[in-house]
Amino acid sequence: MKIAVDAMGGDYAPREIVKGSVQAAAEYGLPVILVGDEKLIRKELNVRDLDGMISIVHAPEVIGMREHPAVAVRRKKDSSIVRATQLVKEGEAGALVSAGSTGAAMASALLGLGRIKGIDRPAIAGVLPSEQGLTVILDAGANVDCKPHHLLQFGIMGYLYAKKIFGLDNPRVGLLSNGEEDTKGNETTLSVYPLLSKAGINFIGNVEGRDIFTGNVDVVVCDGFIGNIVLKACEGLASSLFRMMREEISRSFMAMIGTVLAEPALRGFRKRLDYAEYGGAPLLGVNGISIICHGSSTAKAVKNAVRVARESVDNCLVDAIRDSIENLKIGGGFVNGAD
Repeated sequence: MKIAVDAMGGDYAPREIVKGSVQAAAEYGLPVILVGDEKLIRKELNVRDLDGMISIVHAPEVIGMREHPAVAVRRKKDSSIVRATQLVKEGEAGALVSAGSTGAAMASALLGLGRIKGIDRPAIAGVLPSEQGLTVILDAGANVDCKPHHLLQFGIMGYLYAKKIFGLDNPRVGLLSNGEEDTKGNETTLSVYPLLSKAGINFIGNVEGRDIFTGNVDVVVCDGFIGNIVLKACEGLASSLFRMMREEISRSFMAMIGTVLAEPALRGFRKRLDYAEYGGAPLLGVNGISIICHGSSTAKAVKNAVRVARESVDNCLVDAIRDSIENLKIGGGFVNGAD
């Protein structure tokens, strides 16, 4: 199995993308196809890097962050994200990874791979650290406005992702709301609650923002507008906490001595909060594995995103979602928009 990597996507492309891909190939023994401007990619590679594990597919065009995703994907057939998606569609690669425009990655996946039958809107499954391990949140930014049946589908896909990738026997799924009672929430939240209750998954009811980090829930369901704000607020908070901590430590000699002694613990704490450790987020609901990374992904994040891609393929994630959606019977078949 090979993983196609969009070498031109991201703030630090192609340098960090190439570096992370080489690290992934070496650490996981997994062949990687770098897709992008061949000349620029080769500048970042050593001769030994191309020794059977790294190959290049030339794609001279790049879709910028400010371009309209759907329009750009249709016009730029030789862009790195479009060519990487084609490699998956044609079976040349088992999955793709991109740190470029999220909109372009989504548009390319939808147009190139298509949706799984029964899924109206694919969702991004983000991951956040919790006291007990990890919490999956979806949608993390793919869909700003959602209807109840969209959130129902997100809950099913999130349940399967947590089960297949994180090895949880019966993941707990919660609906993000402003209170635990089933009477709390906006119109959409109130409407989707009974649907999730009948979905045949381990739905534990409404959860609040604080529950994301306590470990009381494994999968949190919300629309992409809220999910994206949650993720970015958490990233900003983590960065600010470390900056404030360094600032306070620098003011005290004794604190600096204590920091040296506590270095192993602080290093472990920082690792748990570092988004790069989790690599990328899968776009669930499309007919193929597409991993979307943070735009500022470093080599470490790219390396771990390739790992996530491999795990998703190895665990037949697409087949699991397809089978569950096809077999699911909810209130007379209300899995999608049609009654």
